[in-house]
Amino acid sequence: MGKYAHLRLQLVVFALVAASFTNVYITQPVLPVLQAEFAATTPQVSFTVAAVVLGIALANLPFGVLVDRLPIRPIILTGGIMVALGGLICAITDNLWILIGARFLQGLFIPALTTCIAAYLAKTLPIERLNVVMGAYVSATVVGGLGGRLLGGWIHPPLHWRYAFVSAATLILAATFLAFKQLPKQPKLTIPTGEQPRFTTLLRRWDLVRIYLAAAGGFFIFSSVFNFLPFRLSAAPFSFSTELITLLYLVYVMGIFMGPMSGRLSNRIGSGNTLIGGTLLLGASVALTLLPSIYAIILGLLGLCTGFFAVHAAAVGSLNRRLTGGQGRANALYVLFYYVGGWIGITSSGFAYTEWGWPGVVLTCLLLLILPLMAGVGERRDARR
Repeated sequence: MGKYAHLRLQLVVFALVAASFTNVYITQPVLPVLQAEFAATTPQVSFTVAAVVLGIALANLPFGVLVDRLPIRPIILTGGIMVALGGLICAITDNLWILIGARFLQGLFIPALTTCIAAYLAKTLPIERLNVVMGAYVSATVVGGLGGRLLGGWIHPPLHWRYAFVSAATLILAATFLAFKQLPKQPKLTIPTGEQPRFTTLLRRWDLVRIYLAAAGGFFIFSSVFNFLPFRLSAAPFSFSTELITLLYLVYVMGIFMGPMSGRLSNRIGSGNTLIGGTLLLGASVALTLLPSIYAIILGLLGLCTGFFAVHAAAVGSLNRRLTGGQGRANALYVLFYYVGGWIGITSSGFAYTEWGWPGVVLTCLLLLILPLMAGVGERRDARR
């Protein structure tokens, strides 16, 4: 593969992954608007995000298996069309539960684009090129996550939040057809040599399970804070507009820098210390959002992003260093725990917010710090042996 072909592949991957993740968080900044428009409760409108996350969690493993058996182009084409269809349904429906169902449909087919393209790259690229292209993949997840929030928040009220779904559907279709035409032909599927570990075998290893739990706990906290932040900021003493609330999501760009930095930090001080440091920063940052000051909120969100991406990057690195085989299945399990943690976080924090307000969300998040902290202590202990 020549220089320009390699650059073109990076751009295709970036476009497809960013467009996919744009659809995940599109309703997050307008949750108070949805609550008023549909006359719904806080937990009910939070399902418009939780449903996507649950769909991704459930479909990740099946698509991971499917991409080993079928060519990737038809999978990507089907996935892109279904995600766009779900978005268009969201744009036209007047029923909240149909909206939530369509969001779940989107979640079910997003792994057809994200999980499958990652597996495709691992099979078709040499390791030195794979690392570079996967860098584009990781950056695209951050840009897409931020882009969806900005799209959903800034389109409303100049137009209406429904137009955000139309825009996202257009983007995903364009990226899907671009990938369908531009992706290099993949080699014939080969049967891996040696016996690959089963999912049950991996789940019997406590050193891996604690890393999976760290991923679940970290994303539980991250999803909970960002999902209910609009309710916190739209109420007194802040009373912010949707556009101003959306502006605060720009702190998410910390993820672009923290991934590589956490990798280097883990190499220097160890994954265990990085996990522990990231967890402590997470806890302090979440607690900081209790203060009735916008400066405390901004500082807390910056710390939250820094701590979360440090935990996430250190956990992924630690997981893969422990593996001698079965990397595909082990990483699929990581993604499963990650998104299930996010779904549980959004759902449970919705009830906590209804009962106890923002302090209830903060307390729930602080309790979950035990999971990444436990993983960090275990990693540090193992490193000393």
